[in-house]
Amino acid sequence: MKKSERAEIILKELNKLYPSPPIPLDHTNAFTLLVAVVLSAQSTDKKVNELTKKLFKVADTPQKMVELGVSKIYEYIKQLGLSNQKSKNIYLLSKLIVNKFNYQVPNSFEDLESLPGVGHKTASVIMSQVFNIPSFPVDTHIHRLSQRWGLTKGDNVRQTEKDLKNLFPISEWNKLHLQIIFYGREFCTARGCDGTKCLMCRTLYPNRKKKFVCKKP
Repeated sequence: MKKSERAEIILKELNKLYPSPPIPLDHTNAFTLLVAVVLSAQSTDKKVNELTKKLFKVADTPQKMVELGVSKIYEYIKQLGLSNQKSKNIYLLSKLIVNKFNYQVPNSFEDLESLPGVGHKTASVIMSQVFNIPSFPVDTHIHRLSQRWGLTKGDNVRQTEKDLKNLFPISEWNKLHLQIIFYGREFCTARGCDGTKCLMCRTLYPNRKKKFVCKKP
């Protein structure tokens, strides 16, 4: 089966399973989504949603977050990994949004990636989900599944992103990255599937007998 044929099957099946995938991080506006995505690094969406429920009640704008201050931000998120650094980053990015971007979350990759704690993946999420700019954020779930499904041989997320963009129509990118994440969490998990167990892996590689070893990003 050619790579393009696998891509067609994946798109068809994921559109059946997840026709309108929701954003898994709870938020009320562009700023709270940005904060939630920054906090989600090396943390589960479930835990982030649990903690931001209280945080966003008191600080749902960059101005309120600046007024809260680093130490109080930390108190809300201290159960997360890297909470010390995340507290500082949330405070500093909020301050920059207030002072440099006129209280508005910026709408370009360059400006977003200039914010503390915001890398290319986080910027891609904001560009796709807030501003509807075609983007393909690649996290560890997407990187793992892209390898298992023979969509990339890249050993880093940048190469995986490039390969996926070449394979799938640009009109599908913003939805597809969420669909792959949901499938990876529900069916093709890191431990639950080894490249031979879930329906997608069996469909794409019916003759695969041995465990598929993914390259970590």
